[in-house]
Amino acid sequence: MTDEQKKTFSDLMLSRRLERAEAMSNAEFVEARAHAFPTMGAGWIEVGGTYALFDGPHSPCTQTFGLGMFEPASDADMTLMEAFFKRHDAPVLHEVSPLSDPSALDVLNARGYEPFEFTSVLFREIASGQPTVDPNLLNDAVRVRRIRANENEQWAQTAARGWSETPELAEFVLGLSQMSALKPSGHSFLAEVNGEAIAAGGLSIHDRVALLAGASTVPEGRRQGAQLALLDARLRYAAEWGCDLAMMGAQPGSASQRNAERHGFRIAYTRIKWRQRVATTS
Repeated sequence: MTDEQKKTFSDLMLSRRLERAEAMSNAEFVEARAHAFPTMGAGWIEVGGTYALFDGPHSPCTQTFGLGMFEPASDADMTLMEAFFKRHDAPVLHEVSPLSDPSALDVLNARGYEPFEFTSVLFREIASGQPTVDPNLLNDAVRVRRIRANENEQWAQTAARGWSETPELAEFVLGLSQMSALKPSGHSFLAEVNGEAIAAGGLSIHDRVALLAGASTVPEGRRQGAQLALLDARLRYAAEWGCDLAMMGAQPGSASQRNAERHGFRIAYTRIKWRQRVATTS
């Protein structure tokens, strides 16, 4: 088989795998929230192959994944999902792949939605025993390891400290990270120098797809190669677990996207997030 035949192309099959992997990761996050805070009402439903998740009105998990990816989108399905979010007094948000069935755009437009946000979905092939990054770029002083059973809070605190210049964001990230560490499919990593944690990163695995997320470096630990070491360790770990693809999301044109592309990631597609238009009065 030639390299061209082995190459993964951006098509419907790939999009379905990537979208489902992210949906499952977020569904497990919501379940962890529901277990930790049973009175909050966190939960999710599946409607026509689409996952609709509620994790609080301001959570990035509160939205749908996979609209039009596995079945054509219908008015009946949209009514069920809108009712789910409205029961929780949450905004109705749909993040949609451009490879979804055309019916998704039809129902979104007909029901008064508008696009407002873009995300580059990036991926790369991985395989056990194959290099993930240029070893010459790695700093030998940075060591990466999976956290131990009693280190969930340390991992979450390290992730939050990466955003310490913005206190309200750091507090928000802390809450998200505390839940992420509890996901059954989640794998949490710390990067250390001389035994001190300087960076944190997360990984979720579904259907041989490794979803990379939650990477941040504490201010005093930056410019030492912690993020590259975390990327290398997580990709190698995922490959050893049998994953053949890794994925991540980034703002189009951002530094995160450029860094990912430097290390073998390619843009699979640009996803669009939709929201219901707010009625205006003249």
